[in-house]
Amino acid sequence: MADPSGARRGGPDDGRASERARLHRPFAPRRARVVAVAVGAAALLGGLLLAVLVPELGTFDRVGFVVVGALVAGFMALQARVRVVVDEQGLQVQNLLLSRRLEWAEVVQVRFGGGQPWVQLDLSDGDVLPVMAVQRADGAAAEAEAQRLATLVALHGPRDDG
Repeated sequence: MADPSGARRGGPDDGRASERARLHRPFAPRRARVVAVAVGAAALLGGLLLAVLVPELGTFDRVGFVVVGALVAGFMALQARVRVVVDEQGLQVQNLLLSRRLEWAEVVQVRFGGGQPWVQLDLSDGDVLPVMAVQRADGAAAEAEAQRLATLVALHGPRDDG
């Protein structure tokens, strides 16, 4: 039986491998990434256009417009690279500025409530790690992604069989 999901790996199987592959897809925001790329490109283009097309600007002003556009574009590039990559051993959380590798056993709980703008991971050391790759702005898709992350934590987390 062929996999209707079009999974990239493996051949015909009972669906477990393709389901596992689907669960282990990277997490990335949808709307924030599109907005970040658009705003970054617009800022850089706007700075360049102002520097070139406004005749009464001095050299310092022209350079300033380009630098400001480049800084905005750089910040937007940081936003666009926010993601979480998962594998059998753990997850790599890439937020705006910080990246952190976690083993599955370190993640105690996945929370996505209380008006938080993104998912939060409760960690075994008592820390809370925001996961900007799953953002409330994505609506129902974000809820589904938070559930997928919670499923992965349950699948890979420590077993407490008593």
